[in-house]
Amino acid sequence: MAHIKAKRSVLLLCGDYMEDSEAMVPFQALLSYGVAVDAVCPGKNAGDVCRTAVHEGSVHQTYSESRGHNFSLNATFDEIEAGNYDGLVIPGGRAPEYLAMNESVLDLVRKFSNSGKPIASVCHGQLILAAADSVKDRKCTAYPPVGPVLIAAGAHWIEPETMSACVVDGNIITGATYEGHPEFIRLFVKALGGTVTGSGKRILFLCGDYMEDYEVTVPFQSLQALECHVDAVCPNKKAGDTCPTAIHDFEGDQTYSEKPGHNFTLTANFEDIDASSYDALVIPGGRAPEYLALNPKVLALVKEFMESRKPVASICHGQQILSAAGVLKGKKCTAYPAVKLNVVLSGGTWLEPDPIDRCFTDGNLVTGAAWPGHPEFISQFMALLGVKVQF
Repeated sequence: MAHIKAKRSVLLLCGDYMEDSEAMVPFQALLSYGVAVDAVCPGKNAGDVCRTAVHEGSVHQTYSESRGHNFSLNATFDEIEAGNYDGLVIPGGRAPEYLAMNESVLDLVRKFSNSGKPIASVCHGQLILAAADSVKDRKCTAYPPVGPVLIAAGAHWIEPETMSACVVDGNIITGATYEGHPEFIRLFVKALGGTVTGSGKRILFLCGDYMEDYEVTVPFQSLQALECHVDAVCPNKKAGDTCPTAIHDFEGDQTYSEKPGHNFTLTANFEDIDASSYDALVIPGGRAPEYLALNPKVLALVKEFMESRKPVASICHGQQILSAAGVLKGKKCTAYPAVKLNVVLSGGTWLEPDPIDRCFTDGNLVTGAAWPGHPEFISQFMALLGVKVQF
């Protein structure tokens, strides 16, 4: 397949213990829309990793922090030229506290700011904007404890009414937390000159406890950012309930490690779902599929989507559900390699995921092996949905 040069190129400013979702969701969403994204960190090179943090609301007076995924950088900080990029994204978390003291970082941010190129910063990322003197006389929001710093830096502080609030002032886009990613990413795409066609599709996510964190959050918020209506349901749970998620990563052991992820909030009641009212289905991986595959109502729902030839996208261990539902016979399919047995025994034609980010479309079915393949997974799903981002 011929390589098509991306029409836009952006920079993601990373650091150790940046918030896990606030790095990966914009990174993979933009890649899936056809935007080139270089992720860099001062003092690190392409191929190095940044450890991330999971920040989650808690019963305590502030949020909790636990270890997130390891985020792989794809460019070297000392080799980048601001002039080669059309925009800048700054995740939050704890990284901005020390990045805001780095003169090379501040010089880079000033170049974007002075050139009028779009800068999208979320949560604690605005500490860097304040240190770079890029918010003076600008309307800004952020995670509330960042407010005093922004006020001291001369910004017009906008108190976030909800944690999904976003504010635009000129080329500066600010968001309160990762809850606002759909609007945050949509505003950034618009600032880059992007337009979305084919939006408004209704998409259902089939969720369960300990589904993989990235494999639900990245496609869910990426599709919301394209102005699709996205619902998430889980058997025996209702709208407003949460599913705990799992962080699966490779850390030198013979198989992946598991750590607790974010709590994912459901948006609809499983018992009330009418498959005919949705245009497509997404099945995240993780550990949830092994028990969801035992639920007759889940299997009936999946069969209904497949038999009606609506787009279905399933990743990693999600194919355990497709296998149990008996819908893979004669279908070409990939999955996490350990799920090959399920695919083959249910009559599917196994496609080796080499490399692990390979994804495949066969008719109405998109399958992927693991979360590193999200950009291809989401873009192939968008093609079936007829949703496009054009620059």
